[in-house]
Amino acid sequence: MIENQDQKIQELQMFEQNLQNILMQKQVFQLELSETDSALKEIGKAKSDVYKIIGQLMIKKDFKEVEEELKNKEKLLTLRLENLEKQESTIAEKADKLKEEIMGSLAKDK
Repeated sequence: MIENQDQKIQELQMFEQNLQNILMQKQVFQLELSETDSALKEIGKAKSDVYKIIGQLMIKKDFKEVEEELKNKEKLLTLRLENLEKQESTIAEKADKLKEEIMGSLAKDK
């Protein structure tokens, strides 16, 4: 019984680590999405050629081309965030159920 309990606790710790990793990834994507949104707003004001930093160079690019790149990036980031949120929800549910099992088992042992 104790070995089973230890396995459940280890599994719960794994779920919590996975949740932490997902939260960190979400944070990175949310920041990148925010920067992309800001860039789209600024490019909307430009309405002409814009410059894009590539490596250590700033290159003049066509407004429409950069706008399209930013919109595609925005869509991709949004999809990634939605996927991470689904993963987070699934793992959180599993972790909650496991916590309940562990707590119920501990209560029975007392």
